[in-house]
Amino acid sequence: METKGKEEILEKVQDTPVETTTEEETVDENEENIVEEEEEPEPKSSKKKKKDEDEDIVEERIYTIPLGRALVRPPKKRAPRAITLIREFIKKHMKMDTSAITEMERGELPKLSISNAVNEKIWSRSIKKPPRKIRVRVTKDKEDNVKVFLAEGE
Repeated sequence: METKGKEEILEKVQDTPVETTTEEETVDENEENIVEEEEEPEPKSSKKKKKDEDEDIVEERIYTIPLGRALVRPPKKRAPRAITLIREFIKKHMKMDTSAITEMERGELPKLSISNAVNEKIWSRSIKKPPRKIRVRVTKDKEDNVKVFLAEGE
């Protein structure tokens, strides 16, 4: 309801003719007739893309991670084991140094974050039947923080 009222006011302001007057009168009229337009919020996904582009990506790779070893576990522990396998694989292949010496030098350990899409893909067929393998896109920024995304087309 509020948006309709604002749209009507905007149309009225645009349709009113502008009279030529002195500068002081024009300023007074403009202050009375100004209606602030609200910017439409962008979708969340585009904000995330802009954030990713702003960060300096040092390295980007695409991996196919085998998850067959998760099936050795009891059925109720397979999906959590698959997530653990992904973490181990990424730490090994992206050469993440998580030792205490690194923490002392930099002040922080590098972070590994797995996107929600990857997690949903693992859990898509319940806890008992995670996929045998998964394709992921892995990015590493200049602070050695690693992010794991689902590969496009998956």
